[in-house]
Amino acid sequence: MTSATAAGTGPAPEGPPVPAAPKSPKSRKSVTGTRKSVAALFLLPALVLLGALVVYPIGYSLIRSFYDQSGDSFAGFDNYETLFTDDGIRTALKNNIIWVVFAPTVATALGLIFAVLTERIRWGTAFKLVVFMPMAISMLAAGIIFRLVYDQDPDKGVANAVWVGVHDTFAESSAFPKAHPGRDSPLKPAGGGAFITKQPVSAGTPVALPLVGVAPDLMPDGAAKAATAEPADGKVTGTTWQDFTRGKGVGKLGGVDAAELGYAGMKIEAIKDGEVVASTTAAGDGTFTLPAAADGALLRLPADNFKEPYNGLDWLGPSLVTPAIIGSYVWMWAGFAMVLIAAGLAGVPRELLEAARVDGANEWQVFRRVTVPLLAPVLAVVVVTLMINVLKVFDLVFIIAPGSAQDDANVLALELYRKGFASDQPGVASAIAVFLLLLVIPVMWFNVRRLRREVRR
Repeated sequence: MTSATAAGTGPAPEGPPVPAAPKSPKSRKSVTGTRKSVAALFLLPALVLLGALVVYPIGYSLIRSFYDQSGDSFAGFDNYETLFTDDGIRTALKNNIIWVVFAPTVATALGLIFAVLTERIRWGTAFKLVVFMPMAISMLAAGIIFRLVYDQDPDKGVANAVWVGVHDTFAESSAFPKAHPGRDSPLKPAGGGAFITKQPVSAGTPVALPLVGVAPDLMPDGAAKAATAEPADGKVTGTTWQDFTRGKGVGKLGGVDAAELGYAGMKIEAIKDGEVVASTTAAGDGTFTLPAAADGALLRLPADNFKEPYNGLDWLGPSLVTPAIIGSYVWMWAGFAMVLIAAGLAGVPRELLEAARVDGANEWQVFRRVTVPLLAPVLAVVVVTLMINVLKVFDLVFIIAPGSAQDDANVLALELYRKGFASDQPGVASAIAVFLLLLVIPVMWFNVRRLRREVRR
């Protein structure tokens, strides 16, 4: 023992820690109440905004849907009955079903394909950027873009420009859609758009087949100055040409003038007893020659010479307007689906994919039996999100569909706007709003349940 210890001046020996006195139940309640008060204080601004912007409008719409258009008299379920009896609303409901079934499915499928394929190419990031870029465009701008894309005129609308180009590659359009016989013409209508000579033709005597109706600047590039056909022994010769010269009193009717052009490529058929016995095509100057079999026959210009040029599809017509608008939606949202699916694909264990390949599975089997099942949660997120989105689609339909086809392209959100503002039927508009909310709730409920299952895992 040291002297310091003996004297009692050293440090006291260390003992076990003395536990703090427990707080009383009253104290614990006070702390808990303080924390709840602070939390409520922080949540109050959000709750106020939520009540003002969500709860109140829903409640007011629900109440308003039971009143008549003036808002003074109680109408009961009359407005909801209108949802199933009004032709416009029923069309909108049918189109919404089409939207919900096809738009999310196609967008998700394209997103999945893009996400998988871009993993195998060096410039995949650049491709993803291009596909995702439409998401940066507003619905208004996208609607204006696709209104031009779907223009009926192939010179303006990209869709029809491509479609007409493909069509004309396999079936060339006529160069003489407006051509027809003029005054005192030797031709007469033969039915179905064709023309035929009034009298039989004779070998050795040139035939004149004048037509009018095609502007000189719209004549085919191969057209040359018309020439009078020379007679040929045992053969039928003739000329078919544009019998029109600009200028009053200029040119001779029924005769070939120096400034007139031949119908290059015009088809001519010789008809005997209702059957084609010979046929030929006019040269650049409009002259043609038929064999001796055409002697005594009637000459016919078949309808193929005069059919209207193919101008593509009426994308914004009654039958195609909804698929066309869905196409523009897919263009915008396929990038969204691709990015989410690509993020999920990055978390897929590569060992599983390699193990499947080692076991002998080909790429399609790996994709179908391994990749897609592992991406099922991500695919569900994308599909549910897009389903909620398409239920309230409005901008694209309102802007792309022309006035004549808007009834055929109608959807519930657009009909809500039309009933509430254009037709002054706020009661019916409120009923549509409540109906839309009821349609969205099951999808949201499914999404919440799925998220809770994910959290439990």
